[in-house]
Amino acid sequence: MARSMWMGTLNFGLVSMPVKLYSAVSSKSVHFNQLHGADNARVQQKRVCSADGEEVPFEEIVKGYELAPERYVVIEDAELQALAPEATRTIEIEDFVEIDEIDRIYFDQPYYVVPNRGGARSYRLLLEAMRQTGKVAIARVVLRSKERLVAVHPRGDVLMMTTLNYADEINPTSELRELNGEEEAAASVGERELDVARRLVESLAEPFDIGRYRDTYREAVLDLIDRKASGEEIVVEPRPAVGALQTPDLMSALEASLERARERGGEEAKSNGKTKARKRTPAKQPPAQPADKSQPAKTS
Repeated sequence: MARSMWMGTLNFGLVSMPVKLYSAVSSKSVHFNQLHGADNARVQQKRVCSADGEEVPFEEIVKGYELAPERYVVIEDAELQALAPEATRTIEIEDFVEIDEIDRIYFDQPYYVVPNRGGARSYRLLLEAMRQTGKVAIARVVLRSKERLVAVHPRGDVLMMTTLNYADEINPTSELRELNGEEEAAASVGERELDVARRLVESLAEPFDIGRYRDTYREAVLDLIDRKASGEEIVVEPRPAVGALQTPDLMSALEASLERARERGGEEAKSNGKTKARKRTPAKQPPAQPADKSQPAKTS
């Protein structure tokens, strides 16, 4: 059973509703511990002074901000606490905007916002109002002692709260030298190349279904762990050496990719027992056979 990680109120004008936050995602990364190879005992991390090599007790450690190499300004915990935002336990809505006005680069961590006891009616009112107007709320909330800018928006029958990156946290593309060099400035795209590229994109277009994509590396690592835990001896095959990358002619690469996409589409159609429709007058077909009701209908 999921546990809420924050409780407070969501303020909408003068309307205040008690809510809870639940994390909307869970990391599935595989984590390892560091062990001593001789006896498989856990390796402990020690804090060591770089000047004398001695271990430093935790109570003697202070925070320092590096101004220049080997030059620091020490900041006291009390000084930081005096600047910390007040833990008000509120999600304070400031504005409503169009979702398309928010560049996706600003979106960070998503959470579910659910009504707490006594907040169901006002929660449903805000959810329906936002759904019908198509607006997204911009708000502020203090999470883990840090004030965060967030977007609150409907997702089905629940409100989502997504933390946002601030504008000055986004690295400008003007700093990417590969996009501002002479080679990029001299690059040009021919209309014939663009036409083939468009057809390649269209041939690979599919309705988005997140369930089609899987973390194959994580699955392989977990399978390796299971096999080793059951006593299987693993033989690692050396990978073939990777040669220098060959840069093919752009048009040739596009046309070869388009042909491969067509072949893949034809194979998928055959595996489904269907063929892709062509834009021409269809030939006369034999009478249709009754549908095989034992197979589930395919939905788009």
